Amino acid sequence: MSSVLIVDDEPNIRRMVGALLTSEGYEVRDAAEGAVGLARVGESCPDVVLLDLMIPGELDGLQTLARLREMVPDVPVIMMSGKAGLSDAVQATKLGAFNFLEKPLSPEGILLALGSALELRRVRREARTLREDLGLAGEMIGDSQEMARVRELIGRVAPTDARVLVTGESGTGKELVASAIHFGSTRKDRPFVRVNCAAIPRDLVESEMFGHEKGAFTGATDRRIGRFEMAHTGTLFLDEVGDLGLEAQAKLLRAIEAREIERVGGGKTIRVDVRIVSATNRDLRRCVVEGSFREDLLFRLNVIPIEIPPLRDRPGDIPALVAHFAEVQRSRTGRRPPQFTAGAVAALVRYRWPGNVRELANIVERLGILHAGADVDESMVLGVLPVESGPRPGGAAPSPSSAPHESLTDTLDEHERTLIVHALSAAGGNVAEASRRLKTDRANLYRRMRRLDIPVGDE
Repeated sequence: MSSVLIVDDEPNIRRMVGALLTSEGYEVRDAAEGAVGLARVGESCPDVVLLDLMIPGELDGLQTLARLREMVPDVPVIMMSGKAGLSDAVQATKLGAFNFLEKPLSPEGILLALGSALELRRVRREARTLREDLGLAGEMIGDSQEMARVRELIGRVAPTDARVLVTGESGTGKELVASAIHFGSTRKDRPFVRVNCAAIPRDLVESEMFGHEKGAFTGATDRRIGRFEMAHTGTLFLDEVGDLGLEAQAKLLRAIEAREIERVGGGKTIRVDVRIVSATNRDLRRCVVEGSFREDLLFRLNVIPIEIPPLRDRPGDIPALVAHFAEVQRSRTGRRPPQFTAGAVAALVRYRWPGNVRELANIVERLGILHAGADVDESMVLGVLPVESGPRPGGAAPSPSSAPHESLTDTLDEHERTLIVHALSAAGGNVAEASRRLKTDRANLYRRMRRLDIPVGDE
């Protein structure tokens, strides 16, 4: 149940708004003064605050807003007033107010504003959880020269507002880099909003990015705030930006250049102040040559490029990453993590990690579940690592004379099984991602998995 704090000196407002929200399933508390409202927040943090601009007492509405931003920067604050001028609204926005409602209030306006504010609250919570999960102190793990260069570049870029394009193979930690850029910037207390461009249906990209008005299209039963508005004054992370279609690229380019958007079905221009950080595992320059990505958009996004090295190019970081992921699992489950023997760590270092850090995290979690509190040795590691196809560095391919005498069909099936299992492991079990790696469609991959008796798990 979401909680709302109403701070207003008018008893009728507190009573009527409180009754409305209670009937809608919200947990409601109220206060008649700013100082009392802050005390309520100290007792129990609400999900949203409805704050009157013209409250009497020691702290007025704007002063209370400023204190709230210091105490609970992730909690959206919706201002209310019947006498506010333009300067008041501008000042409230600068102080971080999420929305501004004019009195007399309407039930529809209150509920729409609350719905949007709760969506923002959810995004901010996800961002905070992301910071906690990605590192015990929000740091990037690894002492290799490659990672030292990445950290040094992040340190130079983060305090600026420059747009950044993060590139690297899937699973290398591009979202971690984007998060580090945001939380190292002056926008760190503002929203960090992630958009997975590969997961948005093409006909919904504009609505997802810019929002829509009620009735804008079939199924638009309510107003929706887009990701650009959610990220206002903060950072918008466009993950897998190379998967956007050309039409969506054109609209994104206009929004970046004009720094303003329009909701679908709305005629009002909305100014937005967002920092853009993008990421992709595609070669966008090659995509430009092939005609699948706009060159002018690439120029806008690629002001500062940061390339994340694959894990196989920094094997010296693997022991520290193993210890880190084991500790993350301990903090999540409360169980003592397994102890990795020297042989187990050596086996992990030898593996090529096509799924990079994400695959390593999955393997460590799997071993932690299977061998909680025990010592993990080399045989246990080899038991969960996929069989690699092709020779390892420094190794030789089997000679024809040493190859087993099997039928061509059995040999091809085994090779196909190995490739599919390898791709699934690298994709963390996500069939859609595995199909992209294998350059086939999901339906075909599902058919092959069933034919080869490969378990079909959830995406």
